[in-house]
Amino acid sequence: MKFRPFFLLCTLSIALLYSCQQENIKPVKFAGETQGTYYAITYYSPDGKNYQVQIDSLLKAFDQSVSMWVPNSIISRINRDESGVEPDEIFIHLFNRSKQVFEETGGAFDPTVGPLVNAWGFGFKDRMKVNQHVVDSLFPLIGFQKVTIQNSFIEKAPGVQFDFNAIAQGYSVDLIGKFLEKKGVKNYLIDIGGEVLGRGQKPGNEFWKVGIEKPSDNAGYGEGLNAIVELKDKALATSGNYRKFYEENGIRYSHTIDPKTGYPVQHTLLSVSVLAVDCTTADAFATAFMVLGIEKSKEFLQNRKDLEAYFIFHDKNGNLETYYTNGFNEIVTEEMD
Repeated sequence: MKFRPFFLLCTLSIALLYSCQQENIKPVKFAGETQGTYYAITYYSPDGKNYQVQIDSLLKAFDQSVSMWVPNSIISRINRDESGVEPDEIFIHLFNRSKQVFEETGGAFDPTVGPLVNAWGFGFKDRMKVNQHVVDSLFPLIGFQKVTIQNSFIEKAPGVQFDFNAIAQGYSVDLIGKFLEKKGVKNYLIDIGGEVLGRGQKPGNEFWKVGIEKPSDNAGYGEGLNAIVELKDKALATSGNYRKFYEENGIRYSHTIDPKTGYPVQHTLLSVSVLAVDCTTADAFATAFMVLGIEKSKEFLQNRKDLEAYFIFHDKNGNLETYYTNGFNEIVTEEMD
């Protein structure tokens, strides 16, 4: 899981690097707040029209659908088991895409894991004294295989709740990209809280460059980079464990909860950045890989030509190490010490 105020999302911030070249076409740049984090958008278009007002409206409508921090959003009402709540197009898309990733990852990605996240203190409620009895009592509410859409309505047991935090932000990036393309904008970079989509190029045939943050418990967002990469009509999303955690009796508990065990993951993977053709996919699999850990993720990626990944982890001596797939290696332009 990831943690941010609006979608309970915890992920690394990917620094946005602007190096604009002027060739008659000037960039349009603007930034704002959404989903409890920032957004920053840069694009090139011949008319130079600013679409911030329309994009803000799009993001507001998005929150009304799937933000758990909006009391009367569709997801909030469904989670309260209100009757007669019909999901909209945004909710249905996230539901179906989540179901697909849930099945592909053997349940590592599960948007119904919220009750466990709350119990461990990474959600809406105060941390419980969690033991195996508490975990066992919550398992009946966990499992995306238990929920369906029937006749345009959600079918689920009372108490089962949805939390699309680990995929929704990526989807909002894709929606903005589609909006810009409908306006004839072909060269753009969209960044919402570190989930990034780059299409086309800047003037001078220069690809968009973004940074992957170096894990550090005390660093502020964007204070240190592990690598710089070029986005060539791809999306990049990062999920990490080193910002949202707590320690108790010498044990560190991260916010990433394994839906199968009910406990925070204990492996040495600190962050993973996933490269995909769209940000929805990159976002979901970044979370899934944080659950699976590096070895299982590497096995998974052997059969997925549509995904590339960059892992940052601790070795057995506690040293910071990286591993990345061959396809990801092709977009790394610089690695930091």
